[in-house]
Amino acid sequence: MRRYERFSENAVQAEGITPLQYLLLLHIKGFSGREWATVGELAERLQAKQHGVVALVTRCEAGELVARRTNAEDRRRVEVHLLPKGEALLTRLAAVHRAELRALQGVFTVPNLV
Repeated sequence: MRRYERFSENAVQAEGITPLQYLLLLHIKGFSGREWATVGELAERLQAKQHGVVALVTRCEAGELVARRTNAEDRRRVEVHLLPKGEALLTRLAAVHRAELRALQGVFTVPNLV
C-alpha cells in the first residue's frame, strides 16, 4: 500500500501540486449529483478544519485549478468548481494512477473475512 501512496505522491508533485491539492480536486470531481462542492463539504470529506480547506482552495485558485462561485439560491453558500485546467490535470493523473494500479495487480489481495 505504501508503494502506491509513494507513487501517487510523486506523480502529483511532478504535476506541480501537493497530494492534498490532488485530494481536493478528486473530491470536487467525485461529488455525487453535481459538479461542485462547498468548503464545508470538502472539509468533512478531507477530515480537515474549514479554515485549512479555505487556504487549500485559495492555493488551487492561484493555480487556476478551481474557482469559487456564489450559489445562485443562497448567496451565503460558496461553491468550489473545477476549472478546465483542473479537469485536465485530473485526467492526466487518473491515467498514470490507473497504469500503476494495473502494474500492481496480484500484489493486493482481499482476504475473505466471513
